[in-house]
Amino acid sequence: MSTPSSSAELTILHLGLGSFHRAHQALYLHRLHQLGDARWVIAAGNLRPDMPETMAALQAQGGAYTLETVTPQGERRYTRIESIRRVLPYQADLAPLIALAAAPATRIISFTVTEAGYYLDANDRLDWPGFPDLRADLAAVRAGQAGHTLYGALATLLRARMRQHSGPVTLLNCDNLRHNGERSRSGLLQFIEALGDTALADWVRTHTTSPNAMVDRITPRPTPDVAERVRAATGWDDRAPVMGESFIQWVIEDHFIAGRPDWARVGVELVDSVLPYEEAKIRLLNATHSCIAWAGTLAGYRHIHEGTHDPVIRKMAHDYVTDDAIPVLLPSPIDLEAYRDVVLDRFGNPAIQDTNQRVAMDGFAKIPGMIAPTIRDRLARGESIASVALLPALFLACLQRWHQGTLPYAYQDQAMDPTAAHAICDAADPVAAFTADPTLWGELASDPRLVSALRDAFSRVQSFISDHQTP
Repeated sequence: MSTPSSSAELTILHLGLGSFHRAHQALYLHRLHQLGDARWVIAAGNLRPDMPETMAALQAQGGAYTLETVTPQGERRYTRIESIRRVLPYQADLAPLIALAAAPATRIISFTVTEAGYYLDANDRLDWPGFPDLRADLAAVRAGQAGHTLYGALATLLRARMRQHSGPVTLLNCDNLRHNGERSRSGLLQFIEALGDTALADWVRTHTTSPNAMVDRITPRPTPDVAERVRAATGWDDRAPVMGESFIQWVIEDHFIAGRPDWARVGVELVDSVLPYEEAKIRLLNATHSCIAWAGTLAGYRHIHEGTHDPVIRKMAHDYVTDDAIPVLLPSPIDLEAYRDVVLDRFGNPAIQDTNQRVAMDGFAKIPGMIAPTIRDRLARGESIASVALLPALFLACLQRWHQGTLPYAYQDQAMDPTAAHAICDAADPVAAFTADPTLWGELASDPRLVSALRDAFSRVQSFISDHQTP
């Protein structure tokens, strides 16, 4: 569905004003503005008091900022992005977000959160026992307060929209979550049902859609030298620049209930099903990214490109994709071998300076979401999982370093229960304890084929670590 014929300015309300949104979705709308189509604008804010300095800078700059992109060959370009017209200040009651969500001109509510922010178990049910903040959010919304998890916030915003009769709205997920529209919608409806608000549940089912989407662009956390390069190249003392690789992709199922920008004009792929694109991206790119981050950490590297150029780590990633991931994705409309090679070329870009710390985070969400599906598919076909098993084995080795306090950076993992993780590492047989964890493996937990493959892979990882130790 294309944009409505009305000449009034229409709004995309985005939740989660981080680097990725500003280097990706905001750029696509900026490009559309550059073509003379400025019917849609972005208003954005955060659900938590995150990035206060960046938010203040964006507010002072009227939402404008500079995007630096860099090719694998080191060519840098600078674009001043002006599609974010309103930067909403954080308030604990979410009043600015609620007001925008309830406005009739708002036709899309989009969001970016981390994989762990969906609180879904292996069966895509909300994991109420595992997440006290989710239970606290439910109690807050029941009491008439604003929610601050994704589901609590969306329930708060959509309830206001329903009560003001502001019309239908599309909920657009922009995260690295398989079937992200369907799964975030399922989690939202489970949350609303737990609230006992049948009127809101009925309204959401009738007045919203949740298209699946696949997003792709590497956007590391900007370092101070980004602002220095922006100043040298443009003369602007930008206090909130962002940087990313030159590659960019956005594939969306064309299922919008209240219109959308004419994104096809600026390269967005609008399709009937995003499934083959997201499977290729999650398994060939996201899982490979984590493989390189975990292996690079163990080898003593700081940045992703360093590990990518290490021949042993590169072979781990290449073999995982070639031996185990590509075979279970065929047939595909995508040239998967070419895609693999482009991914490794992108990861080897030294100008990106993406850190292992950023990519290695949230392993307890990434293994079930990005790696276990390939293991499950291979086992269902009676095939070897030797190459893919190296990835969780690398993570277990990193987890042991976290447990020992020797990981060279602070590790963040919203889906991890620290007590359970320490218990895995303290176990007499850490591999058995690791493969028995239901958060990681679901129905595969303690499968003898998984345990055997992980034992062999973990032994190979120990040899890899020994070979990379400084003499």
